[in-house]
Amino acid sequence: MKNFLNSRFLLIIGLILFAAFSRLLPHPNNFTPLMAISLFTGAFISDRRLAFVLPLTAMLISDAIIGFYPFAYAIYLSFGVAVVLGITISKKVNLINVIAVSFASSISFFILTNFVYWLASGGYPMNLAGLADCYIKAIPFYRNMIAGDGIYVFVLFGAFALAEKFVPALQKVKN
Repeated sequence: MKNFLNSRFLLIIGLILFAAFSRLLPHPNNFTPLMAISLFTGAFISDRRLAFVLPLTAMLISDAIIGFYPFAYAIYLSFGVAVVLGITISKKVNLINVIAVSFASSISFFILTNFVYWLASGGYPMNLAGLADCYIKAIPFYRNMIAGDGIYVFVLFGAFALAEKFVPALQKVKN
């Protein structure tokens, strides 16, 4: 329990809560903090179960307020993928790695969620032309996703990096 009451963990939780709350504010479609939260928890929460539970809980709570929607399982799964991507950089969090996993998570979200929508919605022909049409029509939402992911990743990872730099008590203890 002591690990959960240190300054570093409390800052991480505070940043996650700040970002999660911002999902409830008016925003363009797909311009949300949840991908960034997923990457952030994967990168900085050492308890891997908690790294998955935090963003999915934030999503579930905000969906309960905003409203649930069809095919949400694909979205939740894509945030799980983002946690895994965050975990891959947890030993070496730097600008290049953060940018790379941010783009990778956005791309995986786009591919996965639109594939599931094409497959299950009945709104597109079940052929390559229908799949291509589905992806093409999703591009405006993808632009919002990249912008939102970029801004929220910058805020979360940047604020945490600055805090670590200027507050020595926040730096990770080497084992």
